[in-house]
Amino acid sequence: MPIVAQSTETADWVSRFADDVIEESERRAPGKPVVVASGLSPSGPIHLGNLREVMTPHLVADEIRRRGYRVRHLISWDDYDRYRKVPAGIAGVDESWAEHIGKPLTSVPAPKGSAHPNWAEHFKAAMVASLAELGVEFDGISQTEQYTSGAYREQILHAMKHRGDIDAILAQYRTKPKAAKKQQKPLDEAELEAEEGSGAASEDDGSSGSAGYFPYKPFCGNCEKDLTTVTAYDDDSTELTYACTACGFSETVRLSEFNRGKLVWKVDWPMRWAYEGVIFEPSGVDHSSPGSSFQVGGQIVGIFGGKQPIGPMYAFVGISGMAKMSSSRGGVPTPADALKIMEPQLLRWLYARRRPNQSFKIAFDQEIQRLYDEWDKLAAKVADGSALPGDVAAYTRAVGTAAGELPKTRRPLPYRTLASVADITAGHQDQALRILSELDPADPLGSLDEARPRYDRAEAWINTHVPADQRTIVREEPDTDLLKSLDEPSQQSIRLLLDGLHDHWSLDGLTHLVYGVPKVQAGFSADATPKELPPEIKTAQRSFFALLYHLLVGRDTGPRLPTLLLAVGQERVRALLGE
Repeated sequence: MPIVAQSTETADWVSRFADDVIEESERRAPGKPVVVASGLSPSGPIHLGNLREVMTPHLVADEIRRRGYRVRHLISWDDYDRYRKVPAGIAGVDESWAEHIGKPLTSVPAPKGSAHPNWAEHFKAAMVASLAELGVEFDGISQTEQYTSGAYREQILHAMKHRGDIDAILAQYRTKPKAAKKQQKPLDEAELEAEEGSGAASEDDGSSGSAGYFPYKPFCGNCEKDLTTVTAYDDDSTELTYACTACGFSETVRLSEFNRGKLVWKVDWPMRWAYEGVIFEPSGVDHSSPGSSFQVGGQIVGIFGGKQPIGPMYAFVGISGMAKMSSSRGGVPTPADALKIMEPQLLRWLYARRRPNQSFKIAFDQEIQRLYDEWDKLAAKVADGSALPGDVAAYTRAVGTAAGELPKTRRPLPYRTLASVADITAGHQDQALRILSELDPADPLGSLDEARPRYDRAEAWINTHVPADQRTIVREEPDTDLLKSLDEPSQQSIRLLLDGLHDHWSLDGLTHLVYGVPKVQAGFSADATPKELPPEIKTAQRSFFALLYHLLVGRDTGPRLPTLLLAVGQERVRALLGE
């Protein structure tokens, strides 16, 4: 497979993995598409931590595509996994869901009101929509379809035939005590649950009773649950007998014809590596510790004639102001939640700029404004050629894929400005357009559509993540008592501001004006730089800003003053400041 088009980026973590994956693919399967993989369990909301399971191989696959290779990014939907427990968002509300524990996820009814046929499809659909918005190209594989269609029949029979070899590998780890983890800080409940991952990592590795070890779990023919024990198996006839501990049902089936069961996780995963020819698949901390499924799978995969993929461990993804994420808890943010308040490019960038083993946080609080500032500064540096190569690589991977650029905002105005405008105007789009068109009089915004979708994201953030007591409500009438109580310097500062409003009515102009008033009062030029000013000027500026906030919105703080002034409008500003 010749390199048709080299990546335009210099080496970064994505490029380095792409180099390794291409080399390994040419060694194992020359002439065939490069296979990378992800696995997602739709047992509940698929959260932003799970998204790293997809974004890591996606970014590597996309880099390989940029170089002209054929690539398959497989997403295995682990929808034939057992329903382990009722998610926190439903537990305590409807106890009836507990009766489904032990059934395949595709056999559990969808949450009430859902348009989807079962539990797995309901939670899968939201993730599929988010991945489309993020530009992630993939081939989805339903494990329910694979198992129930008999696609893995040969692999299952092979595993049963070699159950002694599998048991011997697993036995190396069963008796080994787990090393105590060194905790840097106490873990709260959410963090402890997050360490469980999808739950697959903690599943048993097969039944081992008087009849011996078996790496296969049938789902009961009566109650559909996997609370079964294999009591007999004949290799020649493939007759298998099992008993259900949940309902007491027992039956004998011919495994060469039976499709209602699955290999246990620690055997299922390496079987799929061999079956699909996977070259690259990352895994979370829960799958990567000593004795865990990734390490054990590296030995078991040989039984199926395959090799372990290149598999970096990826670290947790957190949320600003929240503990580590676990899909078993209610209210855990999903990619869809993030995409309501940020553009796909920003979310892609957060995953692209950090190596997989580096943890990071996604902001749903005020920090999102700083992140957007950082993103816009990077965009400007990329545009003028001053960005570092690694930053250019992350930016390029964020704004598009090998298939082309993602849809973007035509006029990417500062997010914090858009949020302030959305806050102050409270849904009045004509007012929002008036304010935004005055930001730059030399190049006024002609339509809100020019600022979309970023404006919509900022508005959604204001409406859903900013507490009511932090929202901005402009005064209806002047605070006459406060105005009467002002001393002479305060009155002078207000007069200087009012005198300069007309000539400085733009975002840059008002910024210069509000910062300049305290400088002029102290006898300095409004253009004086911080290095030319004594420290007291900063104190005077803070006091002046607090006074303006009190007179305009009745609080000590608020949106950036230049934006607030534009939003309030010149006439109303003059009235509220006592003119």
